[in-house]
Amino acid sequence: MPNWARVCGRIARGISLPEAILITRPEPGASETANRVAALGFAPLIAPCLTIEATHTHLPRARAVAAVLATSGNVLAACLPAFRHMPLLTVGDATAARARVLGFARVASASGDATDLAALVTRKRRPEDGTLLLACGQGQGGKIAAALRQSGFRVLRRVVYRSRPANKLPDATLDALRDGRVRAALFFSAETARSFVRLIRRTGLTETIRQVDACAIGAAAGVALRGLPWRRIGVAAQPTQDAMLALLR
Repeated sequence: MPNWARVCGRIARGISLPEAILITRPEPGASETANRVAALGFAPLIAPCLTIEATHTHLPRARAVAAVLATSGNVLAACLPAFRHMPLLTVGDATAARARVLGFARVASASGDATDLAALVTRKRRPEDGTLLLACGQGQGGKIAAALRQSGFRVLRRVVYRSRPANKLPDATLDALRDGRVRAALFFSAETARSFVRLIRRTGLTETIRQVDACAIGAAAGVALRGLPWRRIGVAAQPTQDAMLALLR
C-alpha cells in the first residue's frame, strides 16, 4: 500500500497527523499528486469531485493522422495502442510523462494550458504535414481546434471521455473538515471546483471552509471557488502542478 494511502487511513481514524491537503482531481492524476503532497510533509487526502467515463468515440485510422494532441491525461487510454507510434503533443508535463509510461515514444509537452498547446503545435508542425487528431473531453478542445484551423491546420476534434460530478465527498474528507485538520484544497479545473462547491453546500459544511486555503490551477477555477468562504484563494502562477504545489509553501 502506498504511504499516502496509509496516511489517509490514519486521518480517518482521527490519529494526530500533519496538516491535510485535499486532492479533488480524479484518477489517474490523483495518486501522483498525493505522492507529491506527501513528499512536502503534508497528509494527502484524495477527494475526487469528478468521475471520468470513456465515450467510445470512433477514431480515424492511424495512417490518416499526422500527430495527436492530448488536452489531458484522461485521453491517453482512448488513444492506445493505435497511435502510440505517432507524435503526441500534450498540454502539460504530467500528461507527457504518463504517455511515455504507456508506450508513446515521440512526446512533446506544452508545459502550460490550451493556449500553450496551440503554440507548441505551430512550432512543431506545419499544416502541410497532415491532419491533427485532437483528443479531448466533452466540452473541451473547441478553442484549440479553432485557433489551429485559423492557422491553416486540418483538425479532427474527437471527444473520448466525459466527466460527471461526484455525488458525495468521502467520509474521511468530511471528518477532516469537521475536525479542522485540512490546511488547503487543490483544484485542477473549474469543473472540479464547481463540483466541490456544490457538494460542500449540500453537506452543510460551508463554515468549515473558513479555515482552508484554496489552490486553483487557473483564473477560471479561482472564480468558481468564490461561492465558498475560503480563508484565501490562491491561483497558480502557471497552469501546472508544480506551480499549484508552490502555493502550499
